[in-house]
Amino acid sequence: MVPRYTRPAMAAIWAPENRYRIWFEIEALAAQAMAELGEIPMESARNIREKGGAKIAAIGPADVERIDEIERVTRHDVIAFLTWLAEAIGDDSRFVHLGMTSSDVLDTTLSVQLMQAADLLIADVDAVLAALKARAFEHKHTVTIGRSHGIHAEPTSFGLKLAGHYAEFARNRTRLVTARAEIAVCAISGAVGTFAHVDPRVEAYVAEKLGLAVEPVSTQVIPRDRHAAFFCALGVVASGVERLATEVRHLQRSEVREAEEFFHPGQKGSSAMPHKRNPVLTENLTGLARVVRAAVTPALENVVLWHERDISHSSVERAIAPDATVTLDFALMRMAGMIEKMLVYPARMGENMESLGGVVHSGEVLLALAKGGILREDAYRIVQRNAMETWTKLGTPEGRSFRANLDADPDVAGRVPAAVLDAAMSPTLHLRQLDALFTRVFGEAGPAA
Repeated sequence: MVPRYTRPAMAAIWAPENRYRIWFEIEALAAQAMAELGEIPMESARNIREKGGAKIAAIGPADVERIDEIERVTRHDVIAFLTWLAEAIGDDSRFVHLGMTSSDVLDTTLSVQLMQAADLLIADVDAVLAALKARAFEHKHTVTIGRSHGIHAEPTSFGLKLAGHYAEFARNRTRLVTARAEIAVCAISGAVGTFAHVDPRVEAYVAEKLGLAVEPVSTQVIPRDRHAAFFCALGVVASGVERLATEVRHLQRSEVREAEEFFHPGQKGSSAMPHKRNPVLTENLTGLARVVRAAVTPALENVVLWHERDISHSSVERAIAPDATVTLDFALMRMAGMIEKMLVYPARMGENMESLGGVVHSGEVLLALAKGGILREDAYRIVQRNAMETWTKLGTPEGRSFRANLDADPDVAGRVPAAVLDAAMSPTLHLRQLDALFTRVFGEAGPAA
């Protein structure tokens, strides 16, 4: 975790204190279940909860260091923790971890941590959705040029652009909810998952108390296809972040200047060029998305373990679980803030739209000629001829607008009324279905223009 890109709430999930609290909760709940089944004394379960609970509630840096000190001798993290816990519980510590294996604690804890992380990420996506919706309705009727292959295509609405990203992040929210549900499983099944030394009812009890489902067959570990699906979902969300960031980066280019990141008072864009206003936030988001997606391949490779378990997955998850969730958490909140403050320039959008002499209206002119009785293939040839005449001579003394070329073309003049051409070259006709599209995305059309 890089402090520069880390928010406190997400970092706290991966702090050792939180991990040890969850470890204790699993052990205490298992002891309680065993006591209720008559396998250990109820008084022992109470002592584990009270004495161990008091110690874990006050856990701090000195305790973490003490556990680390023990681990330097035991070379085993769970045993080090149990030894530290036994110092507080005393004789009843013999009933802690009874019949269990380390993975019962480690894997169930990771499930809880990933659930906690998912809850924050879902809330982050909600913030992005709120920002996108507000700006989409604000610019519902802001006409801009749509681009395909990076080239001017036909007019569209800037609000509709943002609505498309909203729809993607709505899907991403569903993906995170699904990923959370898939990872929310518990395993308290013993050394190779046979429940030879622990009753399955203990697992069910712990799972219910922690808000988890039980893993049907856990061998010794929870199968890693669940974790792979979780990190794949994070990777897809990160790609959604990058797609939106890339759009804003393009719009901020000097040659485009249709939208840009907010430039704060006192902000400096370059140490050498005082005029610079660089898209630093969206460039940063592009890079952070790469970091999140980098967790996907190792997570997929973790699915394959030897027999009932090996630990090749463990070192990977110690790195990718905190890094991917922390990074995506930061990226989503940066994205929400960027969208909220993004500067939009409708006048510049209009200038760019007409900068090619009106050729962006060629599609509607084609339809107008076809409706006027000209065969479509002939109409296409006529329209393309006039569009290319405008395109290739744009800015030269002999250059004319697309409309001027059409008016001078004998294949058009007299066959299509001027009023029809006027209507075909009106950008607003491309906004006719906005209410239907916005209702499809947001469930409401919003205010009229």
